[in-house]
Amino acid sequence: MTIRRAQLVAEDLSVILGTRTIFRGLSLALSAGDRIVVVGENGRGKTTLLNTLVGRLAPATGRVTVHGSLALAEQQMSAVGTVGDAVRDTIRPAEQALARLDAALLTIEDDPDEYEAALAAAELLDAWDAHRRVRTALASLDAEFPDDADLDSLSVGQRYRVRLACLLAGHHDHLLLDEPTNHLDHSSLGFLTEQLRQRRGSVLVVSHDRTLLKDLATTVLDLDPTPDGLPRTWGQGYEGYRSGRAALEEAWAHEYATQTSRQAQLQQDLQQAQSRLSTGWRPPKGTGKHARQSRAPGVVQAVKRRQEALEAHKVTLPPPPPVLTFPRLHAKPTRTYLRAEGLSLTGRLTGPVDLSIRGGDRLVITGPNGAGKSTLIDILTGRLKPTTGEVSVPDPSAIGYLRQESAESDDHLSMGQRRRRDIARLLNAGPSVLLLDEPTNHLSIAAVTQLTHALEETEAAVVLVTHDRQLLADTAHWPRLEITPAGAPPATPDGGCPR
Repeated sequence: MTIRRAQLVAEDLSVILGTRTIFRGLSLALSAGDRIVVVGENGRGKTTLLNTLVGRLAPATGRVTVHGSLALAEQQMSAVGTVGDAVRDTIRPAEQALARLDAALLTIEDDPDEYEAALAAAELLDAWDAHRRVRTALASLDAEFPDDADLDSLSVGQRYRVRLACLLAGHHDHLLLDEPTNHLDHSSLGFLTEQLRQRRGSVLVVSHDRTLLKDLATTVLDLDPTPDGLPRTWGQGYEGYRSGRAALEEAWAHEYATQTSRQAQLQQDLQQAQSRLSTGWRPPKGTGKHARQSRAPGVVQAVKRRQEALEAHKVTLPPPPPVLTFPRLHAKPTRTYLRAEGLSLTGRLTGPVDLSIRGGDRLVITGPNGAGKSTLIDILTGRLKPTTGEVSVPDPSAIGYLRQESAESDDHLSMGQRRRRDIARLLNAGPSVLLLDEPTNHLSIAAVTQLTHALEETEAAVVLVTHDRQLLADTAHWPRLEITPAGAPPATPDGGCPR
């Protein structure tokens, strides 16, 4: 089978887990060159979709048809075997193709058709370059570990990078990736994006990364809420998704407001008619029995008509997604709310780190994974004690902190709903300083856009830690404080907040 004939088709899929419908009416088609990005808040069924496409979950309705080879890179990768095993598994089809070609060459005069077929198979796999491709991918994804290294001795992120490198170097017709940017640094992200853009086969990526979406997607499959509960497919890449989603939510909000307003008016009309039925229709004292009896049917009919109207004009739409907005947060530009001098923590934060935050300040804390960004936030909030230095917070109640992950678990809420709840609680406290550690985690793309706008507009000071490439680009005009890993020279602060 040639790569041009490979296809993955899902038709009218519905998946139900327990009593909950994860999604319904989902259809998609993947052919060579297609690059579909699946978006949606956590809990909307993105990983469930991947498991359904690879056959691990049976859909309640619909079917999946796969022509060609299929590979999945999960967030939690298998820890069985060694790095060398993973490499050998990757290049085995190429080695087998070359062995077949060598054998066919020996009998080319007797069976020229076999030689041509073997040569075509080797060329399709680019078999001569297989070993170099794997090694290049491992190096580019910071996954060059000894061949005899056990996968279970590596971290989750390291295992993922090994597996991802092997998949990128292979020749599967359909490649499915679940949040591939989670474990990659800036250079690795560039390598991943370029590899996926050049791929001859199809790619389906689950991701919250807006930069990857913009750089990669030809089509966006949107699993976030819709008026009819059905997924949406947007063409024309990221811009097509953004404009389509914005138009959908605007129309949804308008129609929902129209329906709820009409229902409220009809409910009021019914209550007034019922009031007249009980008291208002009675004629003045002394009116004859016949007059009272002649008015009663008219009032009863009015009540009945209003009941029928209310029933006929029920609200048929679910509430649209809430818009993430900030209340007015007050902060004095001349007041210093937080000051830190000479901070360090042995083994976790290289110092000295100095900063001072006044009302209205903006600051992005940057640095590679493990440099100590979250450690610094924990020191500023008093959760960790520094080895050196001091933190001064005149009014602790003025400091609001959003941690990377919710401190509470709630089986009834998705991760995205928990994130919104945590942000709402933070804002309701009315802080003057917002310490935000990866605030875009688990939010939909629309909610992240709303959050970014609110952070620009609020009077409160904002201290931000994030790996979100688009958020970093959107806040490029904010001052930076770079945290350097242990052993590296201290970085010079960029901007006006650290002082």
